[in-house]
Amino acid sequence: MRILICPELIEQTTMPSGNCRFCGTKLSVTFADLGMSPPSNSYLTADRLYSMERYFPLHAWVCEKCKLVQLEEFETPAEIFSDYAYFSSYSESWLRHAEAYVEMMCGRFGFGAKSKVVEIASNDGYLLQYFKRRGVGVMGIEPAKNVATVAIEQRGIPTRSEFFGKACAAKLVAEAERPDLLLGNNVLAHVPDINDFVAGMRTLLAPSGIITMEFPHLLRLIDENQFDTIYHEHFSYLSLQTVQHIFAAHGLKIFDVEELPTHGGSIRIFASHVENPQEAAPSVDAMLAKEHRRGLSGLAVYEAFDQQIKQTKRGFLSFLIEAKSQGKTIAGYGAAAKGNTLLNYSGVGRDFLDYVVDRSPHKQGKFLPGTHLSIYAPEKVEETRPDYLLILPWNIKDEVMKQMAVIRSWGGKFVVAIPRVSVL
Repeated sequence: MRILICPELIEQTTMPSGNCRFCGTKLSVTFADLGMSPPSNSYLTADRLYSMERYFPLHAWVCEKCKLVQLEEFETPAEIFSDYAYFSSYSESWLRHAEAYVEMMCGRFGFGAKSKVVEIASNDGYLLQYFKRRGVGVMGIEPAKNVATVAIEQRGIPTRSEFFGKACAAKLVAEAERPDLLLGNNVLAHVPDINDFVAGMRTLLAPSGIITMEFPHLLRLIDENQFDTIYHEHFSYLSLQTVQHIFAAHGLKIFDVEELPTHGGSIRIFASHVENPQEAAPSVDAMLAKEHRRGLSGLAVYEAFDQQIKQTKRGFLSFLIEAKSQGKTIAGYGAAAKGNTLLNYSGVGRDFLDYVVDRSPHKQGKFLPGTHLSIYAPEKVEETRPDYLLILPWNIKDEVMKQMAVIRSWGGKFVVAIPRVSVL
């Protein structure tokens, strides 16, 4: 008996079907293949535990031409953000970061009572509340209706619940809503049509206005092995060189860039209309040179990353197997999207972790996608006294270790898996 395989079928199962979302080049170079995974924020309720879950390829590609690292789009933003589980205000360090940003922007650019600030992906009003306290006019644009409702009802932040792009920008311009400051934190990577998004920012921004965008830096992702920040909600993984090309293609000029410690290492870019540019800071050329020295202008550094993450997976599993063989108990802290990527890629579930805790009541009582680990309030840790507490959102490990210092009282230890397994 002979089995015949259609050559076209082989190509379909080993090659991406899409083109680069910025420049249109056919994608063919793998950056990170994390197998099949459920959407990272699709937390389960008890009545869905025995229903079929949807899994999609979690395969990041790099464009040979523009070097944009990206996932193919399997779920639309409307599906991902229809009932969003992430509320920014539950992270104390993120609130401090937002407040410091507002103070800096008002001091540097003089934003005040006569200014208008619009935030894209404004979440629960975590940042705009600080502008509002200074008497600055604010408006949020937040696609997740459940999150936008919190911003409106609990913080009094005027918020439009819709997706941002050229169409949304045109409506706002027609309503005379042209901001002096247009900002977005951790949203640029979340949009599948990045050209439409950036074009919308140009349309909306006041002629002399300023844009700031924060996003995790691809350079730090590579150098610090942060592969768990790859998940379906993040369509793009960004370097300054690529973002500069994208902004320039839409008439926007980046005039400054800052490195930030947030989310494991981010950058904040400052941009303006090319027709009314701000004075360029030396930081832009310095960052571009840094990326070039690291090899981000070529392909070798991208192609090597996939092997690196496989080694990390093996080391993580070796630690868990050894700990369990010694009779140790392990719990997880943080029902974060990055944790879901790590656990599903590594095949780690209730055979290794007893449960996960999270401060957000919006996640408590639910279950992690794929692994089906129960999510409890942090008090569960003191009740059960695990030997190890695995910090899944490693980017806030210092904050977590301070909050959960009680585990030291019974000899418990903290663990992180990224960039490699470390017992703290």
